[in-house]
Amino acid sequence: MRRLFPVTYETAAQATAGAPDAPRAAVAAVTDATDREWELLELAEAYAYPEPRSTGVREPWLRANMVSTLDGAAQHDGKSQGISSAADMRIFGVLRALADVVVVGAETVRQEGYRPARARAEFAGSREAAGQGPAPVIAVVTASLDLDFSLPLFTSPLVPTLVLTGAAAPPDRVAAAEKAGAEVVIAGDGRGVDPVRAVRALAERGMTRLLTEGGPRLLGQMVAAGVLDELCLTLSPTLTAGDAQRIAGGPATAVPERLELASLLEEAGFLFARYRRP
Repeated sequence: MRRLFPVTYETAAQATAGAPDAPRAAVAAVTDATDREWELLELAEAYAYPEPRSTGVREPWLRANMVSTLDGAAQHDGKSQGISSAADMRIFGVLRALADVVVVGAETVRQEGYRPARARAEFAGSREAAGQGPAPVIAVVTASLDLDFSLPLFTSPLVPTLVLTGAAAPPDRVAAAEKAGAEVVIAGDGRGVDPVRAVRALAERGMTRLLTEGGPRLLGQMVAAGVLDELCLTLSPTLTAGDAQRIAGGPATAVPERLELASLLEEAGFLFARYRRP
């Protein structure tokens, strides 16, 4: 893996590594940047959440992690695995290890076969130091609660799973979720979830480092509500054609929202970009 942006000593060294008078350190830096797999803790540093403000209060920060093909597909045969890579999955794991909570739509839970987040020994110390639990909480966003509550995600997670829903959710399904061990959080006045209220409800529970893995409908709702702070986008060097969803769906925003590039990594033709609010 190599860093393309922001320009650092390693990336700047690539411009001079082939020159006869290139410094030996510059050549070594290029070899190091192109021929090695980054350690997990290096990736964690590259993807660290913003530090709290001077007041010491950590404001909620919602980042999304999505993958897209060159022709805009977020899935192949209904899943993201076919357009992913080993490096993408390493970053996927690191982003989870940094988060307090992973917010995901019910359809994605069903399609991707979500399981409880696991504890990572490599991050045990840093999570404890940050006041985090052993693994991030999974928070499922659902209006109907049409979920299989006998799955391990609900019956045997390392930390209890949350179900985010609206006040008009079916009472019998709410009861089923609670019986399975999930905590139901009301974050909307009707059947659906208000993204603004969802972020606030999670922050009130001390979960300010938020990560969403979609799906496209949920991400579209978050974009429309203006709660997304950061997009971690993997650009897969693949073409699928077909009619697969984009990374975000739903009604268009009135005015396109522009983000700024924070960092860009590359491995085996895959690009790993971070875009943030200006």
